[in-house]
Amino acid sequence: MKNSEYQGVEVGPIRPPSEARSLMLRVTRNCPWNRCKFCSLYKGEKFSMRSVEQIIKDIDAIKKYTDLILNQLNNSNTGFMNLAKSLGLNHNDDIDAFQSAMQWIQGGMDSVFLQDGNSIIFKPSDLQQVLLHLRTQFPTVKRVTTYARSKNLYRMKDDDLKMLAEAGLNRIHIGMESGSDPVLELVNKGVTKQEQIIAGQKVKKAGIELSVYYMPGLGGKALTQENALDTADVFNQINPDFIRIRTLAVPQSVELYEDVQNGSFTKLTDIEAMEELKTFVTALNGIDSSLMSDHILNLLQELEGQLPTDKQKMLDNIERFLSMNAQEQMTYRVGRRTGIYQKLEDVYDIELMPHVDYQIRANGVTQANLNQFTDSMMERFI
Repeated sequence: MKNSEYQGVEVGPIRPPSEARSLMLRVTRNCPWNRCKFCSLYKGEKFSMRSVEQIIKDIDAIKKYTDLILNQLNNSNTGFMNLAKSLGLNHNDDIDAFQSAMQWIQGGMDSVFLQDGNSIIFKPSDLQQVLLHLRTQFPTVKRVTTYARSKNLYRMKDDDLKMLAEAGLNRIHIGMESGSDPVLELVNKGVTKQEQIIAGQKVKKAGIELSVYYMPGLGGKALTQENALDTADVFNQINPDFIRIRTLAVPQSVELYEDVQNGSFTKLTDIEAMEELKTFVTALNGIDSSLMSDHILNLLQELEGQLPTDKQKMLDNIERFLSMNAQEQMTYRVGRRTGIYQKLEDVYDIELMPHVDYQIRANGVTQANLNQFTDSMMERFI
């Protein structure tokens, strides 16, 4: 469904952390599937596609304001804070376009992210038109990326993906989350393990960079081994450019929360999630992907490296946490979940220790309620 009424530049609600400095260009609104039990981002929202004309108007508006801002910055001493005033903007101007342009300039104007959850569902020839216009208006852009569902990529013609690559689509992010059929069915992902494999292979074949996401804990305690081993098997068959860790959190807003409450789904503790990650990383073989832990939900931010070279280093980092005594693990978990600690070695930082001790005392954290406390902290970031 397409909405034909143009209301100015739109910015959707989500983008990968790696796209923080990118221009957000909204192609579709919300998610066409919107049934995953672990996600509530688009709950109650209807999916729609913007028209090519609307998106091109967005691109042209961003072009207009980037040119105005850059010209103003180059010819005066005006700072970013006073740009709107110095340019004489009023209520007839597209303030969203101005703000998007200003933020993008501050970010370096190197990359563009096509929103929302599955822009690849767009008609290939229409998306090609958008990409070509974007590249014409901003020829120096280095990377154009988007989210995509495996199911849609699985159904796509190879020639269409190749056409999009030639038009300037450089990278596709796929939230695979798991490669286990029982887990995928459990959370209503709407795709199978084999379809995930084929989808990823098609992206790589088209010459487009592939970034995939793995969600430790998505199978709960019952399917933790399957979640780790089957997902590693999928990635081993695809050899994605990037593997990104996204640890499961279960806030009250998601359908999976009901399963936790009625006992049909048992969430992993941080310790158990680390054990699953150890199994997962151990099973990654024959690929040269970059493993990334670029999300605040992940307990170990330093779990990053290039496979296969850094595999043992990553396993050693996991083992360092698992080998800590119970008190050290509790201190680190509280420090990490409250934003005080960024890396494992911070647990021995005498300057940070009093801040963590305060959080432990203020929140009454004990070994008995530690899991409940860390769960509540994680839910803040969903």
